[in-house]
Amino acid sequence: MNIISLTHKRLLTAVVDWSITLICIGAFTTLILLATGAPPVSTYYHIFMGAFGSWVKFGHSVKAWIPLTLCACGLLYTFKIGLWNIGIEGQMIMGAVFATGILKWGVGSENEILFLWLSFPAGLVGGALWAVVSGFLKTKCGVNEIFAGLGLNFMAQGLILWLIFGHWKQPGIASMSGTETFPQTLWLPQAFAVNVPPTGIMLTILALCITAYILRFTRIGLNLTAIGNNATASVLFGLHPDRYMLLAMSLAGGLSGLAGCIQVVAVYHRLIPSISSGYGYLALLVVMLAGFRAGMTAIISLFFACLNVGSIQLPMVLQLDSSLSGVIQGAMVLVTLGVHAWRKRRAAS
Repeated sequence: MNIISLTHKRLLTAVVDWSITLICIGAFTTLILLATGAPPVSTYYHIFMGAFGSWVKFGHSVKAWIPLTLCACGLLYTFKIGLWNIGIEGQMIMGAVFATGILKWGVGSENEILFLWLSFPAGLVGGALWAVVSGFLKTKCGVNEIFAGLGLNFMAQGLILWLIFGHWKQPGIASMSGTETFPQTLWLPQAFAVNVPPTGIMLTILALCITAYILRFTRIGLNLTAIGNNATASVLFGLHPDRYMLLAMSLAGGLSGLAGCIQVVAVYHRLIPSISSGYGYLALLVVMLAGFRAGMTAIISLFFACLNVGSIQLPMVLQLDSSLSGVIQGAMVLVTLGVHAWRKRRAAS
């Protein structure tokens, strides 16, 4: 009976916290809209219709959900061990670069479909290697992972521009539109009705399930938690924090690299300068808002994806800037952290 009562109490607390958060977010966003002279009800309506108004629009939301969830899923490993993997954006870019290299190698070959599927492990390896560089700088050179990650993000962005305007430029032209579009045989198959890649959805769900299982039920997850709580004390129990940090970084980088690969083979069908679409940075907000839980990460990623896609309607219909979605996302994080801090202070008193 005590266990049941405790479970009900925790559930009630979570419901109250989320209710307070949603009310505060709605009030804050509404005040901003009123201050700018925009009609709040119409704004919310068009955001909703922009994401769910048709199967095609919902398909765009799902396409945004896939890379965002993969990046957030990878960040669960690094947050668990206490690392701020800001370099997730660059890792996603490098996954896209490696995947593009394999695809370009396969153009015109007799077995193009083979190169399409080889692009997935290539993306995993590209992202993981870029993350390991950041992990090496952290563990062996004492460089804070935040600064290492930011530096590597700039390097990855510079590399992708160098390739697009150099060796991989379109025939006779170097354009910000990216490399030459791949033939359709190198595109990931799409579901007819909603125009989304079933393979991408399955890989994302598989990554979520594996991550949740590893972090909750395996020795690796236990060790990552122990090191994240107290790296110094974990050494006394025979753990090697440096090795586990490199492992966490490689897992996070691999998943973000896979996200970059999917952007190439399922969304843009070429390599473009903004291939990451800011999903790496947005994934940081998703994971914090989800309380570092895999299940909530998937749900909040879908909400953020729908918000990003739906806000595209605002400039066309209401002459509002689409960056309003960023305001709502930032407000969600700030309010959630504020409610959490209020809850902790109340419990302490």
